[in-house]
Amino acid sequence: MISVEYSNLYPVLFFDEQKANNFFQRIFRLHEHKFKGVLSVVFLDEEEHCKLHGRFLKDYRPTDVITFQGDSESEMVGEICVSVDKAIEESKNQNLSFDMELCLYLIHGWLHLVGFDDKSEIDRTLMRREEKNVMCIIEKDELWPDFVLAQNLQEG
Repeated sequence: MISVEYSNLYPVLFFDEQKANNFFQRIFRLHEHKFKGVLSVVFLDEEEHCKLHGRFLKDYRPTDVITFQGDSESEMVGEICVSVDKAIEESKNQNLSFDMELCLYLIHGWLHLVGFDDKSEIDRTLMRREEKNVMCIIEKDELWPDFVLAQNLQEG
C-alpha cells in the first residue's frame, strides 16, 4: 500500500486531496512495482524548482518535474516535485487544461519511479506513449484531481 503526502508550497494552488489520492491509487495499479510506504508530492514555484534542479542535478534551467527515488528500507517510495509555474505556461502552449498539464507531470514522475526513462529518443517515445495511455485511463475513469489556481476561481 502506498500513501501520498502533499506539500503544497504554491499559495494559490488548490485541490481536493481525496480526488488526488484516487488519481494516484489508480495510477499505482497500472504498473508492476514492489513499492510500499509514502510517496511525497511537492508543488513548487519556478524559482524554488530551479534551485532544486540545480542543487541535485547541477542544472538551474526551468523544468517541469523532478523525481527522486525513494528508500525501501525507510518505506519512502520517492518524491515528485512539480513546477506549477511551468504547468501554467505549458498548458497554454500545449492547449491543455492546467489540471491535465499538472497531472501529466505527476504521471511522468511516477513513470520515472517505476522504471521509465526519457534520456534516449527511444525511451522518450516509450514514455510519451505510456503517458498518453495513463492519461486516457484517468480520463475514462474520470479521476482528475481538479487542480485550480485561486485567480481562476475568481474569474469563473
